[in-house]
Amino acid sequence: MEQIDRVKDQILSEVNIKEIEYLTDTTGILKKRIKPNFKTLGKRLGKHMKAASQLIGELNQEDIASIEKSNAYTLNVEGTSYELTLEDFEIATEDIPGWLVANDGPLTVALDVTVTDSLKAEGMARELVNRIQNMRKDKDFNLTDHISITLELHPAIEPAINEFGDIIRNETLADKLELVAGFDKGDVIDLPEAGEIKVAIEVI
Repeated sequence: MEQIDRVKDQILSEVNIKEIEYLTDTTGILKKRIKPNFKTLGKRLGKHMKAASQLIGELNQEDIASIEKSNAYTLNVEGTSYELTLEDFEIATEDIPGWLVANDGPLTVALDVTVTDSLKAEGMARELVNRIQNMRKDKDFNLTDHISITLELHPAIEPAINEFGDIIRNETLADKLELVAGFDKGDVIDLPEAGEIKVAIEVI
């Protein structure tokens, strides 16, 4: 965890996530399935392979967690004991609705991909900032020029303005940001879910 904490801000920025939460015990939260690694066990178990495969498939979540933690498991099959390591198993995490899950040995990463209304609004705010900044460049505004922004009212962008208006203003150096119903002047920009809307910006 210390290694992750050292680059936490970079991770959050690079993969566009809000926060990282550490769970030392995922039992009851993530469900894993296990099967033998036939590449390592095939020749070794020989005629016991079929029975071993069934026994391994019946291991419960606590057994799997123990194998991942200790890197060891004693398999008793048809009167013979085999000392196995994590390499002798293939462990995968089952899909969870609303989550993307990946694991590498004992390390499991689960990404909550549920898009809330607030996240939608924030995403739209970022799109607006991007379009307006491009407009500033196209119009050859100076980097320090403060502007006013007038946007055509659209229900897809209204939550972004209401919740993240300050961020939009700060990022674009806008002293004024206004939504106007029926606004038909300025330039046309294309936004996700909103389509084409009219925007006018000018130096104050």
